[in-house]
Amino acid sequence: MADPSSYRPKPGQIPDSPGVYRFRDEHRRVIYVGKAKSLRQRLANYFQDLAGLHPRTRTMVTTAASVEWTVVSTEVEALQLEYSWIKEYDPRFNVKYRDDKSYPYLAVTMNEEFPRVQVMRGHKKKGVRYFGPYAHAWAIRDTVDLLLRVFPVRTCSAGVFKNASRTGRPCLLGYIGKCSAPCVGRISADDHGELADEFCDFMAGRTGTHLRRLEKQMTEAAEEMEYERAARLRDDIEALKKAMEKNAVVLADATDADLIAVAEDELEAAVQIFHVRGGRVRGQRGWVTDKVEEITTGALVEHALQQLYGEETGDAVPKEVLVPALPDPVEPVQEWLTVRRGSGVSLRIPQRGDKRALMETVERNAQQALVLHKTRRASDLTTRSRALEEIAEALDLDSAPLRIECYDISHLQGEDVVASMVVFEDGLARKSEYRRFQIKGFEGQDDVRSMHEVITRRFRRYLTEKERTGEWTDAGSALPDGDGPGEETAEDTATDGAILANGKEVPLATGLKDDEGRPKRFAYPPQLVVVDGGRPQVAAARRALDELGIDDIAVCGLAKRLEEVWLPHDDDPVVLPRTSEGLYLLQRVRDEAHRFAITYQRTKRAKRLRSGLLDDVPGLGETRKQALIKHFGSVRKLRAATLDQIREVPGIGRKTAETIAAALAQAAPPAPAVNTATGEIIEDEEPGTTAGSPGDPVTAGAPEERRGQET
Repeated sequence: MADPSSYRPKPGQIPDSPGVYRFRDEHRRVIYVGKAKSLRQRLANYFQDLAGLHPRTRTMVTTAASVEWTVVSTEVEALQLEYSWIKEYDPRFNVKYRDDKSYPYLAVTMNEEFPRVQVMRGHKKKGVRYFGPYAHAWAIRDTVDLLLRVFPVRTCSAGVFKNASRTGRPCLLGYIGKCSAPCVGRISADDHGELADEFCDFMAGRTGTHLRRLEKQMTEAAEEMEYERAARLRDDIEALKKAMEKNAVVLADATDADLIAVAEDELEAAVQIFHVRGGRVRGQRGWVTDKVEEITTGALVEHALQQLYGEETGDAVPKEVLVPALPDPVEPVQEWLTVRRGSGVSLRIPQRGDKRALMETVERNAQQALVLHKTRRASDLTTRSRALEEIAEALDLDSAPLRIECYDISHLQGEDVVASMVVFEDGLARKSEYRRFQIKGFEGQDDVRSMHEVITRRFRRYLTEKERTGEWTDAGSALPDGDGPGEETAEDTATDGAILANGKEVPLATGLKDDEGRPKRFAYPPQLVVVDGGRPQVAAARRALDELGIDDIAVCGLAKRLEEVWLPHDDDPVVLPRTSEGLYLLQRVRDEAHRFAITYQRTKRAKRLRSGLLDDVPGLGETRKQALIKHFGSVRKLRAATLDQIREVPGIGRKTAETIAAALAQAAPPAPAVNTATGEIIEDEEPGTTAGSPGDPVTAGAPEERRGQET
């Protein structure tokens, strides 16, 4: 804990002018960014007696180790610079609103030759018109489906558009009149652009012009006795009115405004925003934040305005912004909004009438959002804490196991034996820490030996990491002979594990890395190791840890049959109540390890079954392999073919035919295929299949029929 007086600037050093200041910690990380009309007066408030500071402010100034500032010309520049630095540094003590969901927008890609209407999430792109946000994507699609009848704008992807252009045939929407089919030249780029502009005008709330134009056209068509055209226009008008009915009128004067409401307590705050365009609510969104600093409602509103409009320009900033409290001072914020919009913006508190009534509705939504957030968070934290406490009490642990690792062995009748390691931290899955193993020490089915090997390899790596980082001063005494850091092979590094990042497998070499750019792999120890199995598996895991000299990690096993918890050296299991949150957490951990192991085992098995004798022929690619199988029907018939017969296959010359014949002659003949459902021996492979490894079944249903024997 730092003493603020140790880095307090000397009197007279701080200028009495507008600016932005940054507090940094001892590692030079920015922990707080603020702005001030007078830097001297504002910073002086942080260096008063600690007893007089708000607890959160006191924590910030004692965490900081230095303060620096930047002088600007106006308060508007200070506001913009503060926003930029908060986005850049993400300071831990600043208010940061968290979107409670990823809201979908209706987007029109006006930056393309043929604009496309689609649902988009995430960061906004330049040249794209956005409408929303909406609470649900299906609400956007329902509205678009109605509007495409009147504004048949392109909605297809680039691939579909290119394919239609190549074939000269539009998609289904082009045939039913819900797309003007620019892909096949039914409409020019300029006309399609005008159609997209009309679509955007309607979505922006300028609906009256289009309705009056369609009604006039309908009347003219009826007078000219073009009744079919008049009927189509009538249906178009009904479709537009139906789309408009989805958003009820809330402000009668066709106002464009954003209404912002704040609900807060001492620790957290929730913000709700209603986007009103043309007097109708066009979108809604909400944020929640922890109040990590002493802050007023006006300051919360100011931060919300920064986040809401910091990246917006033009019409995205409405003429009127209604708030529950004004920032202090309000003039710089209002001027900043005016600059973002390019014209005047009114920032005020609604006092009476429809706008006040609508603000009360937004405030109720904010209150409900805060209550719902606190309920979810409290329930989640309470349940997880209780589960960890119950596990610690049942297993007689010194403290709650904040990091739990679970291991499971999976194989199919002794083949493709693999293992998984899943990690739960604070009761939640930490998928970036998952690992997977191939059993390499022996062949065959032996879950106990497999568990011993996996635990040994995982924690040998842990000791290696500790020795490398200097955390273990006498690591050699803990590593068995021949298993030190220098004994790790390239094959081990390549095949022991993989990281799952964002749902994708990433090799360890490109996974999580330490400060020197090297992969961490197994750097963190758990407080509890859980194995999927009973007393034998638990004993094997404990023996592996004992052999490595590790005695500060608890071990238990969860048997599937009766959900009993087994401990090393205990003859009887620990039986947790069926309603126990601790048992439920152990079950979730065990089931996740089983799922991860089964997925890896099936991947390896599928890869092995797809491989065949032709895969080992040098220079033979996938196209020519398929041509050979298609020509002969099976590898068995190919094996019996002569060189001249092999050369009849397109693309196969004499040299390649000789290589194929030699490879097939050297390989052992495969065992006869067996239909595992009936026991029948199949005389030859099914046409069009590739022979597997010796002894592999090649019947189409075999893997599914044998799945029940996976472990």
